[in-house]
Amino acid sequence: MVSITFIAGARPNFMKIAPLIHAVKKQQKEGEAISYRLIHTGQHYDEKLSETFFRQLNIPHPDANLEVGSGSHAVQTANIMIRFEEELLKNPADVVVVVGDVNSTLACSIVAKKLHKQVVHVEAGIRSFDLSMPEEINRMVTDSIADHFFTTSEFANKNLKKAGIEADRIHYVGNTMIDTLLANQDRLRKPEVADELHLEENNYFVLTLHRPANVDEGEKLAETLRAIMQNAGGKPVVFPVHPRTASILGQTGLKYDNLHFIDPLGYLEFIYLIKGSFGVITDSGGIQEETTVLQVPCLTLRDNTERPETVDIGTNVLVGTAIPDIEREVKNLVSGNRKTGRVPELWDGEASDRIIRKLIELYGEE
Repeated sequence: MVSITFIAGARPNFMKIAPLIHAVKKQQKEGEAISYRLIHTGQHYDEKLSETFFRQLNIPHPDANLEVGSGSHAVQTANIMIRFEEELLKNPADVVVVVGDVNSTLACSIVAKKLHKQVVHVEAGIRSFDLSMPEEINRMVTDSIADHFFTTSEFANKNLKKAGIEADRIHYVGNTMIDTLLANQDRLRKPEVADELHLEENNYFVLTLHRPANVDEGEKLAETLRAIMQNAGGKPVVFPVHPRTASILGQTGLKYDNLHFIDPLGYLEFIYLIKGSFGVITDSGGIQEETTVLQVPCLTLRDNTERPETVDIGTNVLVGTAIPDIEREVKNLVSGNRKTGRVPELWDGEASDRIIRKLIELYGEE
């Protein structure tokens, strides 16, 4: 029997974990001796950031919720470690599977290794090479102690090999977030806001901003929004506001008739909006991948990306954060200079099946 503990702590984790759980259940039906526990650390605890995903993505409720809540990086990481250690001691597993790059990824990896458990990192090897990003530190530390690495691209493979990881521990499988995207294409839901705002297909922007470099200073955020709105050609700009951003936005007093702040959406509604949009402006990591698969132009307001395949192969343009660059790229897109691309290798909806089959091969009984 292969026993797996899956760790999820933040919104993107659920999209990556959901297809892995479905793949486990598929193997169980085929008679494989494999079991799992799903642990929600509670790193994100807002209803719209986690609960919705259990329901929409057909994931069972977690076997345990550590309910750590928010706090500084140190406090949150420490609380996750303390509570996950208790959980893993009570419910041992052969393998702890962590995904992505949030504090839960790092904290649970450390705990598992110190309890002499195998650690498997899904979405391993991606790098921005920017140590000002907490996520980059989480990635680097997790990859320094993991036992096996499941990767989304050749870029990630090369990063791990340069770090000295042996080739037989690197498994190029594809992208589990794209598994979720492709599995739910026929289930997307038109959000009420689309009718309320009279959005026309291929004639509106979706905007998401949450990284500190873009939203922590009110004046910088206001300048960024002005750069977008003054060059958006009058198209509606729909901005699902992350809780981090909402309080800062309230201080700017910024208003445009075609700038629409809305509450965060569920996964199926959000992807519906992206799929039907003229383009997406974001500083998110996962959205760079989703827009590439959906063949929607994406402008990424960051100075670096840990997903270079979306730029080299896909529909993503790495804009930077300088106001003149933002103005130029939004204007270019509106004028018809739409970047086209192709879908990266193995982003075919079957990454999770590959992962679970490999875990059975690695850890199943001889």
